[in-house]
Amino acid sequence: MKNVLILLLLPFCAIAQISTFNKAENLFNQNKFDQAQPLFQEYLETHPENEKTREYLGDIASYNKNWDTAIDFYENLSQENEKNANYHFKYGGALGMKALAISRIRALTYIGDIKEQFTTAAELDPNHIETRWALIELYLQLPGILGGSTSKAEKYAEELQKISAVDGYLSKGYIEEYNNNEKAAEKYYKQAIGIGGSPHTYEKLTSLYEKNNQPEAAIKNAEKSLELHQRNQLNYQIGKIAAEYDMEPQLGIACLKSYIENHSYKDGVPTHWAYYRLAQIYRNLGDKKQALECIDKAIATSSNFEEAIAIRADIRDL
Repeated sequence: MKNVLILLLLPFCAIAQISTFNKAENLFNQNKFDQAQPLFQEYLETHPENEKTREYLGDIASYNKNWDTAIDFYENLSQENEKNANYHFKYGGALGMKALAISRIRALTYIGDIKEQFTTAAELDPNHIETRWALIELYLQLPGILGGSTSKAEKYAEELQKISAVDGYLSKGYIEEYNNNEKAAEKYYKQAIGIGGSPHTYEKLTSLYEKNNQPEAAIKNAEKSLELHQRNQLNYQIGKIAAEYDMEPQLGIACLKSYIENHSYKDGVPTHWAYYRLAQIYRNLGDKKQALECIDKAIATSSNFEEAIAIRADIRDL
């Protein structure tokens, strides 16, 4: 009888385990990593060889910047699946982030493995976009004595061009921007906009204009993107430029108020920064009352907001 009961219960145990994995996966897809992690770990106890579970746990470790844990998961996965480009890419990425978190001398010992993993991923998958972006970044950041090379970065940009024209132009623009060739970078970013027209392409051009002290061009480009894409983040970006460069105050105020009114966690920048930018604009206008109201809201939302606390005294002196 006991054996019969065990046989009857086995399917229910299996269903429960599958349910645990599915629940964890759903939570992961909702970016609820802290809730997903213990469920994946529970599932892994009974399925220690399950690849997807280990990959998910590696991804969660990466999100939490637990690089050693992420490296352990990705290294094992890449060794067990030598032909899987994504595992090599993630392993190389975790190694790279670990290298950034330690001393420069220790980081030097990671460079060979990072290159190997990214290069392997690129060779295994001729259409792996993220790996080629990683290699471009690596070859631009490394000093020449350690293998850094603009020409090698340009080689992978050409490969990106064949896979995705937009990524090709963006990567070429990035290389030119990195080398302070503003006009060439602008040309490539505009070509990326002409082909793709995504929010990201506009963002890259706007950031280039900001970096090179061209606020009028930056606002004009951001406005065009806002008109096309209606992304709330652009309201903050326009308001930020208006505040920092003391220009287009009414446009800046309208955009920042819209940003606050329509804000969600997906917008990235918290509302206390929008109040801070509003306070800057009102201070630029000499409107002490409105500036104080906004800066007080910024501080009330974030009591340790150092930047807001620092300019409060300036506003009071208006």
